Amino acid sequence: MGSLTLSGCQQVTGSQAVGADMAAAQGPADVTPLAGLFDCVREEGGILLAAHRGGPAPGYPENAIETLDHVLSNAAFITEVDVAETSDGVLFLMHDDTLDRTTSGSGAVADTDWADISTLDLVDNEGTVTNFHPPRLTAALDWAVRNGAILELDRKDTTSFAGIIAAVREAGAEANAVLITYDDAEAREVARLAPDLMMTADPGDAAQDSGLLEGTLNPQTLIAWTGTSSPDPAVWAALAEADIESAFGTLGAEGERLDDQYWADGDPSEYSQLARDGLTLLATDVPYRLARADGWIGTAQDISRKECMYGFRD
Repeated sequence: MGSLTLSGCQQVTGSQAVGADMAAAQGPADVTPLAGLFDCVREEGGILLAAHRGGPAPGYPENAIETLDHVLSNAAFITEVDVAETSDGVLFLMHDDTLDRTTSGSGAVADTDWADISTLDLVDNEGTVTNFHPPRLTAALDWAVRNGAILELDRKDTTSFAGIIAAVREAGAEANAVLITYDDAEAREVARLAPDLMMTADPGDAAQDSGLLEGTLNPQTLIAWTGTSSPDPAVWAALAEADIESAFGTLGAEGERLDDQYWADGDPSEYSQLARDGLTLLATDVPYRLARADGWIGTAQDISRKECMYGFRD
């Protein structure tokens, strides 16, 4: 992600400046109810899990409605999904640029129309062909609204933020969607198109100042993405001082990701430390295992459910 700076052109140093810079940005007062949910989790010392790529498991492929049901029942109510677009303009859930790995079909997503894609069978990560089919984005959003779930929407190159936001509006899913951005330009675009919706953006390096986005991002609707390699509790604390939630990912390539390193000894203590250090949103490839984990990581999830989620999901 890029180095997102929300203040003006002054030079800043140290992690404490991150929160102060972000607090300087102002946004609209009318924001999604999700803002209150994330505020509650941060203030109560809880943590939320986000299941990567729809929470796949044996028999449950990436980015399938059936998989969303499975992860909601067994692990997490926040799921990251990938949004692509067919050659004839239909938004649907798909991670790859081609159909080969995750479906019974082949070829480029951008060159295939919905009539063909909709009939394909999805393939799970073990290579088993299932009876599930790629879903439209509208179907996933309708599912989220019905079930009180949250979808993190990761835009693929075949589609646009404008199209995704229009689908969110049409489904009435403003309280069920978080838009993922990867650089300053994307964050600025989402803030312009949908200032009321939640988004993730990189807070950047506090020792650098690009002079971008002054007054553009709203701290109420911002979740600060802080990477996948090195947890930084000092930055999380500075962000919390500005009433901004932090997100961090232990996901990634199998064998290299922190999920694998943290579980190598069978002890989830590293995850517990993330929660104790003030992390609000943890993106993971092992949500099912973490949902059953002992220690503070389990306690922090319980805090979120008992103190915050009951009201949101009523």
